[in-house]
Amino acid sequence: MAIPQSGATASLPAQSTYQSRVADYWNAEKNPVNLELGGIDDLYHHHYGVGDVKWSVLDEADPARRAERVTAELHRLEQAQAELLASHLGPLTPADRVFDAGCGRGGGSVVAHQRYGCHADGVTLSTTQADFANGQARARGIDGKVRYHHRNMLDTGFSTGSYAASWNNESTMYVELDLLFAEHSRLLRRGGRYVTITGCYNDTYGQASREVSLINAHYICDIHPRSAYFRAMARHRLVPVHVEDLTQATIPYWELRKTAEHLVTGIEDTFLTAYKNGSFQYLMIVADRV
Repeated sequence: MAIPQSGATASLPAQSTYQSRVADYWNAEKNPVNLELGGIDDLYHHHYGVGDVKWSVLDEADPARRAERVTAELHRLEQAQAELLASHLGPLTPADRVFDAGCGRGGGSVVAHQRYGCHADGVTLSTTQADFANGQARARGIDGKVRYHHRNMLDTGFSTGSYAASWNNESTMYVELDLLFAEHSRLLRRGGRYVTITGCYNDTYGQASREVSLINAHYICDIHPRSAYFRAMARHRLVPVHVEDLTQATIPYWELRKTAEHLVTGIEDTFLTAYKNGSFQYLMIVADRV
């Protein structure tokens, strides 16, 4: 099997002005809702959570201790989401390679490696994120198998057909889907598995709602309609084998997060309104490369 090019210092392929703005945002980002949660066990996720909340964390009388317990509970839900995605990548072996597109500070690649023992390559436009994630891999002693690269996920320069699985975890809204799925299709071997968990707007609602527009503005992104995923996948030999609506599973995460005064970003009520009025969905799509 061809081995992908390595190294976080490789020259970054050409990127658009918009992508440069996204890179600048993430290079400067130090949001407590990412850093404090990841600091619990050095698994840093840039996504949301799923599952039932242990509401007893709010019963803690001491404010400082309650904040700690809420932070830990939010991180547990984010970890559950990462584990859910990883569980759909297999079956994989330690000899296989996986590709984490839009890897953030690297938690998802570590989760996949821990589950399967596989090699992982994460890609981000942010030099800050790539350097941080590589430092975490070295600290864990897994830098021989888990590597992070300062590259464009639309044009990675990695070898064609060299990956058994790939994914986007809440990063598809930063790119054009046709360009993204063309690159995943090129990188995956025949029969390889692609997974995305993403927020998308609900076509049956109509056009993007006010809440979706506010989320776009908050994160400098462009949320796609649900139908666009399936059309673009079909054009690039990615055939869905499992689709799961996680909207109801993520609402408890947001309801807990809005209680965390030390972590709130001001977008919590917007997410909850969008999920509850049906204009926005949290979706997992699992597809095979044919």
